[in-house]
Amino acid sequence: MEPEFFEELMMTLLVGGLVLFMAFIVWDLAKKSRAGRFGTFILFFALGLGVLGFVIKSLVIAGLESV
Repeated sequence: MEPEFFEELMMTLLVGGLVLFMAFIVWDLAKKSRAGRFGTFILFFALGLGVLGFVIKSLVIAGLESV
């Protein structure tokens, strides 16, 4: 296995695991603070924007590398 492929695979898997762990933390925070449906939605929306930024960054880098 080439190091570049291994790095890309581990980056994807480990960042995905980190996102899932952060989702658990946000869910636990919303539950303990009794945020309600709207508050929980806002918390997950903020987390989703961060994840979306990471995905967009990956797509832009892939697009620039293919040019």
